[in-house]
Amino acid sequence: MADFKLQQPELERSRESPALAGRGVRASQAVVEAVFGPRIEREFDVSYWDGTIEPAGTGSGPEFSLRFARPGALRRLLLPANELTIAEAFMSGDVEIEGNIESAMGLGDSMGARLQSPGAFARLLPKLLVLPRDSAAEKNEAVQSRFSRALKLAGGNRRSSDADAIQYHYDVGNDFYALWLDQQMVYTCAYFRTNEDDLASAQIAKMDHICHKLRLEAGMRMLDIGCGWGALIMHAVQNYGVEGVGITLSKAQAELGAERIAAAGLSDRCRVEVGDYRDLDGGPQFDRITSVGVTEHVKADQQPAYFQTAHRILKPGGLFLNHCEVSIARSRSSTLASRVKDRMWRRGAFIDKYVFPDTKLVPAAHVIASAESTGFELRDVESLREHYTLTLRHWLRRLEEHREEAVGMVGIRVYRTWRLYLATAAYAFDTGRLNIIQTLLAKPHADGRSGVPLTRDYMYEQRTPIKLSKGAAA
Repeated sequence: MADFKLQQPELERSRESPALAGRGVRASQAVVEAVFGPRIEREFDVSYWDGTIEPAGTGSGPEFSLRFARPGALRRLLLPANELTIAEAFMSGDVEIEGNIESAMGLGDSMGARLQSPGAFARLLPKLLVLPRDSAAEKNEAVQSRFSRALKLAGGNRRSSDADAIQYHYDVGNDFYALWLDQQMVYTCAYFRTNEDDLASAQIAKMDHICHKLRLEAGMRMLDIGCGWGALIMHAVQNYGVEGVGITLSKAQAELGAERIAAAGLSDRCRVEVGDYRDLDGGPQFDRITSVGVTEHVKADQQPAYFQTAHRILKPGGLFLNHCEVSIARSRSSTLASRVKDRMWRRGAFIDKYVFPDTKLVPAAHVIASAESTGFELRDVESLREHYTLTLRHWLRRLEEHREEAVGMVGIRVYRTWRLYLATAAYAFDTGRLNIIQTLLAKPHADGRSGVPLTRDYMYEQRTPIKLSKGAAA
């Protein structure tokens, strides 16, 4: 964890004369008005490095405020202007967001709408060129090393690239995730029966929802691909009496998962190990398979092979529940002009570069077609979009509540990156740009029997969990 403990260097204070500093603030204010609209229309406060404050022009209290921490902040934010430079400005501390950060995520869209017009940008350019500069280092050495590593993931061997991408995401350590995940450390979308449900209850409800869909019975063999820290496989073993195997590409997850399984007395019927789904050997050997939050990390052209592997190792009459994020935007037709704008705006570049390198979300239709092409039969699809918005908001709030501890573990820049990532994701799901779906897939017997009931009632029936005691036989 040494790489992530570098703290934000002390920002250099401007050494400009008061008159020069005043001109710099006025130049910045002119750009802010052109990019964010007149103050009277703004619903957020704006403050500058010299203490100047522009309060929101609307009557209601602002949900957030923007602070430009250095004279050169706007110059680096807007030259060039795209989604990535905006994100990097927040990460570096050039621009600070105080208050409800999710409410600020719409600023990127509004900026893009104003700046993507060639005429509007041409009119803005003279104002940008007179923005003040500062001598503060634009990049932090610790963050630069992460950026370089992320960029290297774009090439090379596909399998090692996938593993490196997973390690990259989880390199922040188990303790960091424990700060803001629930007690069982479930890092996937929860299932909320009401908006008031707490995170822990919603995660248990999600695991039960999956187990009900799979119609788990005692003695079944279950495989969880991309099992994280083992929460789902442990839940299925403890409450439904199955024998469980979980695989993950993260060594940190596998080690903690094994410790948790041993502490629960489940080692004789449950295990988590480091493994790649492409290395799963043999023919039909599992009655049920789950994959929660994995398919989004499988490249589009590799998804048929991913489902083929699951189909091969699943017994006839078996069920496979696949839970993954998908892109709504990419499923819709687009014009050449809109594609050019998206490329220039570098939409999605922040997530691609700093959070999930080497990952591209695909439309839901692609995931389903990839599964059906291998012989799976689609039995059910459920959207959990609103559930993921709620989940991400819980995670974001919990991370912010543990800010000091998180910064002590990973450094201020990494904390800012994760805060921005969770807020960006919540905004994307809330506004319908992204979706998350659960697909229930069956591998029918040779005569076509699927074993799935006629109605979906069984998914919501109350069942009495087995609740195996510690050390009891399955």
